[in-house]
Amino acid sequence: MGTEGLALTGALIRLEPLEHRHVDGLVTAASVDPSLYQWSLVPQGKVEAIRYVDAALASRNTGDGVPFAIVRTDGVVLGSTRFWNLEQWSWPQGHTLHGRLTPDACEIGHSWLGSPAIRTAANTEAKLLMLTHAFETWQVLRVCFHTDARNKRSAAALERIGGKFEGILRAHRMAADSIARDSMRYSIVASEWPDVRRRLTRLLDRA
Repeated sequence: MGTEGLALTGALIRLEPLEHRHVDGLVTAASVDPSLYQWSLVPQGKVEAIRYVDAALASRNTGDGVPFAIVRTDGVVLGSTRFWNLEQWSWPQGHTLHGRLTPDACEIGHSWLGSPAIRTAANTEAKLLMLTHAFETWQVLRVCFHTDARNKRSAAALERIGGKFEGILRAHRMAADSIARDSMRYSIVASEWPDVRRRLTRLLDRA
């Protein structure tokens, strides 16, 4: 799907292809306030960070994920995010989308930031970079997001950028605290993207 080596650059951050060279930066970012990650699987310590990167690279190798390190322009690692659950639909012969090489839909997730970057423009710009790539380069029809139903901060952030709440998936995935979690599902579809883009741009301008 042309995802190998994908990097996205903004004014405040870069989304670099996640590699083992980012491990120490991830450890530092996650260690500032571990209590923030009650609902997210965020690696604590170097051993966990290496496993985290190994798993992310495995998903990239199978074509299911595109993991990034979120890096400030001065080189400081702020956290991580990724495209995953990349879907290619079986369009019939003769359809205008038959044989396309880019995803038809995807999910954005595994997103976290270190404490100093939370409630800054870093998350807004990361979402703008990823959604712009998804809708304007890949030309996906849908981007979806899932968050633990208990994670009200994450849900509010998704609603703030224009994500539409679709419902709750019961016992959807294993939670960070190793239970079967209920997930709140949000999505943005292609027809909504221009409005979401304007909303994200306004949020960045205010920041």
